[in-house]
Amino acid sequence: MTSFGYFLSCEEFTPAQLLHQARLAADAGFTRLAISDHYHPWTDTQGNSPFVWSMIGALSQTVDLPVTTLVTCPTVRLHPAVTAQAAATSSVLLGGRFALGVGTGEALNEHVLGDRWPAFDERADMLEEAVEVMRKLFTGDRTSHRGKHYTVDNARLYTAPEDPLPILVSGFGPKAAGLAGRIGDGFVTMTPDEDAVGSFREAGGEGKRVVGGLKVCWDPDRETAVDTVHRLWPTEQLPGELNQILPTPAHFEQAAELVTRQQVSESVPCGPDVEEHVGAVRAYVTAGLDEVYVGQVGQGQEDFFAAYRDKVLPALSH
Repeated sequence: MTSFGYFLSCEEFTPAQLLHQARLAADAGFTRLAISDHYHPWTDTQGNSPFVWSMIGALSQTVDLPVTTLVTCPTVRLHPAVTAQAAATSSVLLGGRFALGVGTGEALNEHVLGDRWPAFDERADMLEEAVEVMRKLFTGDRTSHRGKHYTVDNARLYTAPEDPLPILVSGFGPKAAGLAGRIGDGFVTMTPDEDAVGSFREAGGEGKRVVGGLKVCWDPDRETAVDTVHRLWPTEQLPGELNQILPTPAHFEQAAELVTRQQVSESVPCGPDVEEHVGAVRAYVTAGLDEVYVGQVGQGQEDFFAAYRDKVLPALSH
């Protein structure tokens, strides 16, 4: 049975707002939390980007829900050995209710130390090696590694995960889905794509979980909701690999000028129509996802959680 979680968007909200949303999500009946991991927001208008590992520590003391990163890039800005330590501590703080979602990343976040931004095939190779390094470290054993991309010298996690720490691999397209099936404990896809889920299953993902999510904007007025999404998250509608290769919020703002209000209206559940929200979330269930995370765009959080508690989640449970 599919479980429904709430997606905490670090790009849009302050740490205090995110913690408040986590409490509201638990009270509304959401059973999980996902959280983004960014150095920059997509655009200056979004306006935030707290450090995800600090946020997870705070969440562990705020609610009892499981937490998943959607997603962390453990290959450029942070070395996989450092990511492994952060993830292991998060797992211990959450009593084993933590999953590490990983991906090949975006130049937006990973260029900040001046590293070059590799092509996808190289990034995928780096991710595969990073996952190998992290799995070794999660055992708590002393680890050394000499690989093509990373070196680890006599490292040991003294605060190691008490339970197996699942690594979920994000992917767009059949090559990435195949990599997730081969090296991951699960697959992250942000679209209700049955073909991608099938590729993941065929590549070794049978019996492993598939997770994903979507943005919505609950508002009493649909046109206001569309305006809110068009102002804050037009980047969700950018095609192809733009989200992976554009390097700064300013570049995303330039690209987002091509996104029309009509595109947002046709693609994002906006307004107070319960069936529109239920249908959009249910598409992920139909595609075979085990966990679906919903994120509310804009400041109408209390209205969103009340509507999902009273109307949307009960409809989905039926």
